[in-house]
Amino acid sequence: MYFQTFTEQYKSVFEDYLTRLVQEQSQTDVEAAMNYSLKAGGKRLRPLLLIALVKAFKKNDKEAFPVAAALEMIHTYSLIHDDLPAMDDDDLRRGKPANHIKFSEATAILAGDALLTKAFEILAEAKYSDKAKISLIKELAFASGHEGMIGGQQADMDGEKQELSIEQLSAIHYRKTGRLIIFAFRSAGILSDLNEEMKITLDKIAEKIGIAYQIRDDILDVSSSEEELGKRVGSDLKQGKSTYPSLLGIDSAKRLLKEHLNEALRLNKEIKNHVESYDEELLATFIASIKLK
Repeated sequence: MYFQTFTEQYKSVFEDYLTRLVQEQSQTDVEAAMNYSLKAGGKRLRPLLLIALVKAFKKNDKEAFPVAAALEMIHTYSLIHDDLPAMDDDDLRRGKPANHIKFSEATAILAGDALLTKAFEILAEAKYSDKAKISLIKELAFASGHEGMIGGQQADMDGEKQELSIEQLSAIHYRKTGRLIIFAFRSAGILSDLNEEMKITLDKIAEKIGIAYQIRDDILDVSSSEEELGKRVGSDLKQGKSTYPSLLGIDSAKRLLKEHLNEALRLNKEIKNHVESYDEELLATFIASIKLK
């Protein structure tokens, strides 16, 4: 199955599941603010990758929905906080006013906090074995905490107005962007009962995809329009951040993107060599979709 076909079949089903988790009836604005950002759309890259991988290993993909929802809530909370004036100071997200513009800074902060804590509530209530549940909670906390996404965000801010090396830039995005993508792959491995060797291979693929996705994002930030991206373009340049194009140039950044994607494809084939029933095409077609024309 191609990833595009999979997305067409599963995205609306997952959207319905996700938005039912936060009740519309509310006593304050916080639930409205949570739902506003949850329903703002987006590609749902991380949760759909997770569900697709569970399906590719011929497991019950519906069982992946609670983890996928928890992951998307963590990602959504991070976007709400990223847009705040104290962080990236963006007033547009997914083509709509950012959460703090629609509501207020205080409500946006609380909505982000609420989505973060809701994610762990969902995992705690999921019908998994105790062993799987503990592993998933631990992995998500690690991926989203100071050793992962939050630490990466701080390192990203610390790197403003500095010319970083490629190694430093990659280390920042490995944590800020890559860790949640790695969680999507690692949790799919947990739910699919894979051995440690295959989980490590999934980690490596996720790392390559995470860096590739950031390189692609950096390139599009200087070569696309606001209408195409649904957010402000050129914001990294305005804030004095090092990016792959600024350090390497557009052409070299595109070559590095291609190298990471080719390595991800090679590792994907390696899984097929060890797990005969694995549907290699699902992930391969997703990786191909990241390529720039």
